[in-house]
Amino acid sequence: MKPQGLLLVLSGPSGAGKGTICQMLREKLPDLAYSVSVTTRQARNGEVDGVNYFFKSVEEVKQMIAEGELLEYAEVYGNYYGTPRSYVMELLNQGKDVILEIDIQGAMQIKKRFPDGVFVFIVPPSLDELCSRIYKRGTDSEDVIKRRLASATGELAYANEYDYIVVNDVAQKATSKVLTIMDAERYRAARTYFIIDEICHAAHKEREI
Repeated sequence: MKPQGLLLVLSGPSGAGKGTICQMLREKLPDLAYSVSVTTRQARNGEVDGVNYFFKSVEEVKQMIAEGELLEYAEVYGNYYGTPRSYVMELLNQGKDVILEIDIQGAMQIKKRFPDGVFVFIVPPSLDELCSRIYKRGTDSEDVIKRRLASATGELAYANEYDYIVVNDVAQKATSKVLTIMDAERYRAARTYFIIDEICHAAHKEREI
């Protein structure tokens, strides 16, 4: 019997380095599946349905929400985005590990709908470092940066809702910690009890012989 894969949910404040850790994990674990989201926005040039996103109409996504087919969803600037339950469950049931890099609100929705997930909260070593990282990006206006920093303190309050907290001082070290968490989770009794069943079944067959 092949055990179900892990659903690894990474989130944390903007600037904590979730994207970098996610990228490093995918480089170290080529078989790690990255969930494809549903969206109602129009496909951009070069984007492929089922690869970049599952492109749906607003009506289709609203129906998916009503029928509980999304593990989480949000409406952003008039478009819906969400994580399709059936797609993720199909991968997990194949024994594949799935990673989701997602905001805190989305993670909390997933925790309610799939509490067996492994929830990891990525935090910066300090708010000063967080501020420095956001400024170094050079992609946000001053107003946006101030809003992100203002919301960071409130976001940190959600840390106790997660299974693990990883401080991202050095990305390589933080990635190694997440890999250790994944290894430990694979050996949880609830995930590996099938081994006991197999041992008992084999012993029963030997007695019959």
